[in-house]
Amino acid sequence: MHRIKADFDYDSKATTVTSTVADVFAKRAGVCQDFAHLALSCVRSHGLAGRYVSGYLSTTPPPGKTRVLGADASHAWLAVWVPGSDAWLAIDPTNDQWAGERYVTVAWGRDYGDVTPVKGIIYTEAKKSTLKVAVDVIPETEFSPA
Repeated sequence: MHRIKADFDYDSKATTVTSTVADVFAKRAGVCQDFAHLALSCVRSHGLAGRYVSGYLSTTPPPGKTRVLGADASHAWLAVWVPGSDAWLAIDPTNDQWAGERYVTVAWGRDYGDVTPVKGIIYTEAKKSTLKVAVDVIPETEFSPA
């Protein structure tokens, strides 16, 4: 997990949803889903079971700044089965940390293809359509309804 954070750059333009682990390795850059796939390849190469996790991460605004509503986005990490413990260990190679209480799991599977955050068909008469999604993950203790 630490080596991915240290040796690879987070770059949203480096890859696409169809990029492979080999692509990420060659470019030494990618996004959370790429780093989760790369880490999965590593743990599986050692004979460990791993699963891709899709969900959300509650972000914290910088000191003195207010939370930007709609700024959170879907996130990906992985979980590794720890033999003899009867438990999955969730890790986030993008942020080089354990996936803890700020992580909201939506789904898990073998890879991104099993748990895409948005999947489907949009029917429209427009010649060009754009889907925009905004997500906020706010701890209940910080939530105040409008």
